[in-house]
Amino acid sequence: MGVSELAVRWADMLDGAVAPTLTRAQVEELLDGFCPRLIAAVRGTGDLSVAREAAAALVAANYRDPLAVNRSVFVLCKDLVETVCPEPDCADYWPVRDRTIELAAEFAAEFTAGLRNVALAEQETTLSAALTAAREAEARRHLSEARFQAIFEGASVGIGTVDISTGKVVDVNNAMAETLGVPAEDMPGRSVAEILGPANIGDAFGLFQRLLSGEIDRFRFETEHTKPDGTHTVIDLSMTIVRDSEGRPRFLIGVTVDVTDRKQLADQLWYDAHHDSLTGLPNRLLFFDRLTAASGQVGVCYLDLDGFKEINDRRGHTAGDRVLCDVAHRLRMAVASNAVVARLGGDEFIVLVENCSGQAELDGVADSLLGALEDPFDVAGLSVRVGASIGTALVDTDATAIDELMHAVDTAMYRDKALRHRGDPPRRAAR
Repeated sequence: MGVSELAVRWADMLDGAVAPTLTRAQVEELLDGFCPRLIAAVRGTGDLSVAREAAAALVAANYRDPLAVNRSVFVLCKDLVETVCPEPDCADYWPVRDRTIELAAEFAAEFTAGLRNVALAEQETTLSAALTAAREAEARRHLSEARFQAIFEGASVGIGTVDISTGKVVDVNNAMAETLGVPAEDMPGRSVAEILGPANIGDAFGLFQRLLSGEIDRFRFETEHTKPDGTHTVIDLSMTIVRDSEGRPRFLIGVTVDVTDRKQLADQLWYDAHHDSLTGLPNRLLFFDRLTAASGQVGVCYLDLDGFKEINDRRGHTAGDRVLCDVAHRLRMAVASNAVVARLGGDEFIVLVENCSGQAELDGVADSLLGALEDPFDVAGLSVRVGASIGTALVDTDATAIDELMHAVDTAMYRDKALRHRGDPPRRAAR
């Protein structure tokens, strides 16, 4: 598949997520400009930041449908790999695949951030328009009331007004009623905390009290909200004091937006960016996040499968992928709850043991991991064995740099591999 064909394939995948600001020809032209740079990035000769540029360009072109992310990630993880490595046994397959996963994670992260910024900008625009109209209504009541009422009733986001002296709701629009799941006629005369419910108001109760006292002029927070019918949503709530021309507080105006879909999309994209797409294990990015956040003494086991390349060469990558999934499952089952099993890429796995009690515990974990691989694996009806070389390191994260730790455990793993090839007993530990 050539560069232009890759752009056409990508445009085909995006057909279901229409971008009204671009024609089909313009979409192909846009993607055709990014494809050579994306190919260079996965080959290791270009910068992975091109994925973020591509995501930002699609958001700017008004691609707001989550399908645009899912289908773009599919193209990056499948068609882009096939473009760079057209042969199934291409020697660069695994490095290209690993860089492609990083590229897809960069794309998903930027697309999520772009969607969030667009949503926030739209909310700020609506709030600004409502506040401007409200202030004008006080200064030029007869001229501006109709305008404010039109914004109030026609807004796609929830808007409500609150009496600043009592903290009671004065009026809400239909969008607010729909967002909160409470009939509009049932809200006037009730407090914001009463409408949201004590389980949903959380830390915002203190902010609301500070707003009523005049200590602050505005606050904003995101909270989970359970509607009376039991439906769980996530809402973004902003509240602001409206003052008259002399600066005296007149009333409060609140704006709510249901961000449930955006939150779910962000959570899914975060998961996809931090987990290996083949095995479902944490990937390199999430592993180093956990390692960096760990404190005190931790243990690390670094595994490199022995004989895996032979499976790929003889049985093909599909069989190799099946073995990797089975290996991941066995390793995950072999460790305790205080251990994190991750796939670094290719046939390399790594295990983080947090709050490790000492070398004895770490050696026990290493033995369990190796023991989990002793039984043969089923590959298309054939029984094959896959061993592993393993290196371990026990360190104090407060005193040891991450790169020093990884160098030590990597050295121990290759020492173990060399000993196994000679038939000597393995010595895994790296202090």
